[in-house]
Amino acid sequence: MAHFAQLDENNVVLDVIVIDNSVIIDPEGNESEALGIAFCQSLYGDNTNWRQTSYNANFRKQYACIGYSYLVSGDVFIKPKPPSNPSFILDDNYDWVPPIPRPTDTVYKWDEGSVSWLQVPQPYPSWTAQGDPLVWTAPIPYPTDYDHVYRWDEATLSWVLID
Repeated sequence: MAHFAQLDENNVVLDVIVIDNSVIIDPEGNESEALGIAFCQSLYGDNTNWRQTSYNANFRKQYACIGYSYLVSGDVFIKPKPPSNPSFILDDNYDWVPPIPRPTDTVYKWDEGSVSWLQVPQPYPSWTAQGDPLVWTAPIPYPTDYDHVYRWDEATLSWVLID
């Protein structure tokens, strides 16, 4: 199946439809986006704007979803800028990122109010910063018994049942 995104006048995705692959195969047996666009316009009107998108993100960066934008200069679909992060910028990989690179020496969180990274205090002396990005991690995993709630006990270096 082939997927096509309908775009508005600002190249924002309005809808994504699925059409049979046979519609986009040209006489030489090659896929043709132009054939798919013509088919979509035959269904929705000649004045509609369409771009093919890949469900498996094999081209145009990622699968187009309603509200995403098609960026002509990069020939990619991009996610909307996070509304809670108006300072974010579009990087060379077409992802929204903070305008200042994340420090790598300990755990930080982005603070939009100050437009800066704030260090996250170590919650307990036994916890270490692990992963990418770094997060504070207990020396033993949280219990997998999700029917109960546990808290960390630094004195015994263990999770203690609280309910």
